[in-house]
Amino acid sequence: MSGPKTRRQSAMAAAKAAGVEEHAHADEVTANGNGNGKPAAPLPVELADKLPRENIFLFWPNIIGYSRIILAVASLYYMPLHPRTCSLLYSISCLLDALDGYAARYFDQSTRFGAVLDMVTDRCTTACLLVFLSSAFPRWAIIFQGLISLDLASHYMHMYATLAMGGSGESHKNVDKSRSWILNLYYTNRTVLFVFCALNELFFIALYLLSFSSPFLSPGLLKQVPPTDAAAINQGAQVNSSLLRQIFTNPYSAGALELARANKMDSFWPWVIAGVSFPVMAAKQFINIVQLVKASRWLAEGDLAARRESALLKKNKTA
Repeated sequence: MSGPKTRRQSAMAAAKAAGVEEHAHADEVTANGNGNGKPAAPLPVELADKLPRENIFLFWPNIIGYSRIILAVASLYYMPLHPRTCSLLYSISCLLDALDGYAARYFDQSTRFGAVLDMVTDRCTTACLLVFLSSAFPRWAIIFQGLISLDLASHYMHMYATLAMGGSGESHKNVDKSRSWILNLYYTNRTVLFVFCALNELFFIALYLLSFSSPFLSPGLLKQVPPTDAAAINQGAQVNSSLLRQIFTNPYSAGALELARANKMDSFWPWVIAGVSFPVMAAKQFINIVQLVKASRWLAEGDLAARRESALLKKNKTA
């Protein structure tokens, strides 16, 4: 970076010039997968007063995170009947996941709140898509339910184990090689992390598109509703001419249903995308299993150490 980009960085630069360099990064934390430090001792009162007050909720990475949530909710709104619109909004929301990490590094705005917001958004959006796939492919519902459970359980266990065993300032992405080289590679290599997350989501998007396609696109799928039938469907329907309704059309209206039916797509490209991304998706689920097992063992090690310490204290008291 050629120069300070935020008020915080400007104040830190001024503090460094005043001879307080040792406190310049007192509040740096490992978050958003971008930092490497741990929280330092609190700043002295006289130095804290020199730094501008900051609103963590308005940091650029977190604003990007809010945008991801808005796009994800919009994609869910269109998910039942509008695959193209839904896929576009959902994909943009997922791609912004990489942008918020870049913004956190660029503006030096890595925060614990941002890291948790990022993880929660990822888990919720994927879970919502898998819920839809469970209803679209009921025969495979138990598989999608298992994937949701594995994703939530592995990440919760990993996050909790990191906080409980590594300390409140430890990032869940700081995994030592001695504990798991797979998790170390997955979390520390940004390219690996991006490819695995992107192709994992791409596989589920492909399945979502397949639920709107057929093996062979039949001309019967594109058959228009006869005018008499259309008139019967819309008979007595009142037209909402408000500006809001024109911007956000009702996806469940008779016209929207007919449009969705006519928008049936060929299954060739969804099958290609699913085939290419499936190995990476499967590897991602294996990593989730490894993450769950390693976190469970780490917590068990802590429990054993605590029980031994407790037994030793009891023995000393009775001695």
